[in-house]
Amino acid sequence: MTTFTIDTDNIITAFATATQAPEGQDRFATEKEFAKLSADWPITRFPEIWNAFAGAPPFGELKPVKKFTDRKTAVNRIWKAIQKLGEELLRASIRETEAKLKATQAATAATAQQAAPVAPKKAKATKQATAKDATPATREGSKKAIVLDMLKRPEGATLKDIMSATAWQAHSVRGFISGGLGKKMGITVESFKTPEGARAYRLAAK
Repeated sequence: MTTFTIDTDNIITAFATATQAPEGQDRFATEKEFAKLSADWPITRFPEIWNAFAGAPPFGELKPVKKFTDRKTAVNRIWKAIQKLGEELLRASIRETEAKLKATQAATAATAQQAAPVAPKKAKATKQATAKDATPATREGSKKAIVLDMLKRPEGATLKDIMSATAWQAHSVRGFISGGLGKKMGITVESFKTPEGARAYRLAAK
């Protein structure tokens, strides 16, 4: 069952299982659990949560709101909206499975090729292609490259800094860090608070 978490910045993230969800964040897996979790929240927090993802992929059709008429309506609308996160997670899982299958097929083909007599020049070309494929595709000057450079700094980069550099919404930044870098590229990014209390990220020390 998809598990959702919400942090102090009102960013909601979906995880395939509860064990993948980070410690220290409120979590919920059903609308009922979300309603129970938010029972003591001020009503003003709901539009803040909604506006944190409204307009950002994959919520491009959603518009920001100033308020909700009541708590029940807010819970219901937010719950229905974030189901798209679960759908995105499923599609990402399918893409990851397909990529692993292709990698396995390529490795099997490479093993078979090595077992057969191969001309030296052809073997060299295969080795070069393999090394190239193993390098993460990060185009110089792309937003991915910009964010990676910012995260490599000792002090990392705040959420607002990354939003300013990429013109992304907060939800898109969080999704890129957890999905694009963490799941797709295997890069570990740690989240922390600056002395001023701002949310920041940096590459985890090896």
